[in-house]
Amino acid sequence: MRNDVVERALLAPTRTFALVAGLSVALITGCDSVSGIPGDPVEVTAAPTTTATQAVATPAPTSTTESVPADAPQVGAVAGDQDAVAAVRRWAADLRTDTVAALKDKCWTIPPNTVATMYADPSTVLAVLTGPGTATEDGVTWRDRGTTVTVDRESIDSGYACGRVFAAGVEPGYDEADARHTVRRYLARATGKPLNSDDVEATHPLTCAASPVQWDPEGTGNPTAPPLTSDSGKVGNVTSFTGEELRSEQIRGDYLAVHVPVTTSPGGTRTRTFTVVTTAEGYCIGDVTI
Repeated sequence: MRNDVVERALLAPTRTFALVAGLSVALITGCDSVSGIPGDPVEVTAAPTTTATQAVATPAPTSTTESVPADAPQVGAVAGDQDAVAAVRRWAADLRTDTVAALKDKCWTIPPNTVATMYADPSTVLAVLTGPGTATEDGVTWRDRGTTVTVDRESIDSGYACGRVFAAGVEPGYDEADARHTVRRYLARATGKPLNSDDVEATHPLTCAASPVQWDPEGTGNPTAPPLTSDSGKVGNVTSFTGEELRSEQIRGDYLAVHVPVTTSPGGTRTRTFTVVTTAEGYCIGDVTI
């Protein structure tokens, strides 16, 4: 994932992304439950003192210093971007052989159920990747008549780029499951149990940048810096949160509100509302309110 992203503004000019998550992920806004919302896991993140149910940080799947497996599937060339080809080949090698559970661990920046849905047909994904890729400032895309596979710059720069898979005719982008997953990762870090040991703010920013000044969830026309940039402690001293109760709703344009019960010490359990906005590389969090 992009190592220099902390140097740039995450709040790219607001754009309307189609709220989609893969080949057949439905758009559902509401309370996460054991029945499952596409893209969301159903486990609860427990307090640090409850060792039996603590999330275990998994090691990074690979790095830019590791060579591409000799038998990795071939990936179509990307003009002027061999790093993208190498990063995608590392993921493609695992896509061809790994279980869905293993892929969920390795592609931890993507909501687990989204991984399961998007990677349901590995052969189709691998076939798309054999064609040439097209690079933009935000990432690289491979297409054929039936499927689109995209990887963002942050993923490419990490050396291991998990692709996002979309049906033909579907505009690649991020959906509400991605917004909830951003908040889940943020709170998992806050409890000392990140989803992956590499999931740290310096290399994987989840909070919106202070500049350019474009934060305006209420549509006032007078944007400001995201409140969280000047008060990172607004969420409080988090000891646990109820991951299966994350729910989201659209506020305006690309802004969403994600609600989740959070336990702090001291303070008990109260619902926190995280305001997030979509950018070229996913959602970032700009504010937290009680």
